[in-house]
Amino acid sequence: MKAWRGRRVVHEITDAKPSLSEDIGRREKRYLIQMGIRTICLILAVLVDAPWPIRALFVAGAVFLPYFAVVGANAGREEGRESRLTAFDKAETNQNEIPRHRREIGS
Repeated sequence: MKAWRGRRVVHEITDAKPSLSEDIGRREKRYLIQMGIRTICLILAVLVDAPWPIRALFVAGAVFLPYFAVVGANAGREEGRESRLTAFDKAETNQNEIPRHRREIGS
């Protein structure tokens, strides 16, 4: 292991994704924070005696934040087509073979 300024270099797995429970917990936390901000906007829109542009900003936050919060919470572990391929699939795509859908038993 190489040292950098007298420290040992620790190798990390950078491509590993968080576990499913960590991912769900992170999305739940983000959703709850956004819903808390939405609740504050709703309360401020009703209780604060402010000029109409500021009140309109509070109302807009109370109306539009739920949409973004739900979309963000549901946009979980989706991946592109390339990243869903297994190592076997990737190896096969680079070879000149009979395509999978054309293979037959005994051929």
